[in-house]
Amino acid sequence: MRTDLAQRLKQEAKALGFDPVGIAAVPGGANLRLRTAALERWLQAGHQGSMGWMADPRRTRVEGLLEGVRSLVAVGLSYHVAAGRAPGSLAIARYGWGRDYHRVIDGRLRRLGRWLGQQVPDSRWRVCVDAAPLLDKAWAEEAGLGWIGKNGNLIHRHRGSWLLLGHLLTTVELPADSPAEPLCGSCSRCLEACPTGAISEPFVVDARRCLAFHTIESREPTLPAAIKAGLGPWVAGCDICQDVCPWNGPALEPSSDPDVQPRPWMLNLEPEQALGWSDAEWDERLRASALRRIKPWMWRRNVRAALGRDP
Repeated sequence: MRTDLAQRLKQEAKALGFDPVGIAAVPGGANLRLRTAALERWLQAGHQGSMGWMADPRRTRVEGLLEGVRSLVAVGLSYHVAAGRAPGSLAIARYGWGRDYHRVIDGRLRRLGRWLGQQVPDSRWRVCVDAAPLLDKAWAEEAGLGWIGKNGNLIHRHRGSWLLLGHLLTTVELPADSPAEPLCGSCSRCLEACPTGAISEPFVVDARRCLAFHTIESREPTLPAAIKAGLGPWVAGCDICQDVCPWNGPALEPSSDPDVQPRPWMLNLEPEQALGWSDAEWDERLRASALRRIKPWMWRRNVRAALGRDP
């Protein structure tokens, strides 16, 4: 069952900066089927808002992403850093502080795929980051990286939920790790902390009420009144439900990976300064950033809303 190859593959992944690393067998077990059913219920309830791509049928059938896939290597890249936002500044979600994680994870996983191809020359592989139609958190849970918490984020007992996820699909059959067991218990801090009630019940996040959805994904010219009322300083995503999670406590070891370190201006973003950016300045400051999904007009919309100003 290629046990030695699996161990060496994990070592290669960790040498590339990934930790944790786990392996799941395709098509997955009972827990993955439950997650797939939960996605269907979530879509039927309309919780995806305008994110129509969430209904891509390939999301529930990993075989449609790589013909002959037998195993999935799930990896986590910690973006917990030893830095914090200056008091009174505008807030940007931590995942966007460093380089565009899509590029970072994709490039590193491609190196891992090429390594695996050298070990098993007749194999095929495919890299998936979160832009691919894959149940990425459910597969990471299946591979033992952590459990999906009540706020919808994957949580690792030593890394918390500050993890960016990537997956390497392969036709090589590898021994699978055990799925992670949930450890949220009776805790409900994330539900209670959400200012807009977006976590409508444990494990169910309604994007239509979520600050992150409205500041990053929504292309509406103005933000809804309820979102403005709960926005606070957030102009690009939101970390509230992660900030209050006890698994994200002070004992977490910060990452020294250069690709996740914050751009200094993101930690001390003055409102008037941010509102005054030209499109060219926006382009320069957000070069090679995952936050480029927020277009210049959306950026100004978000900042005006955070300042309590009319469009």
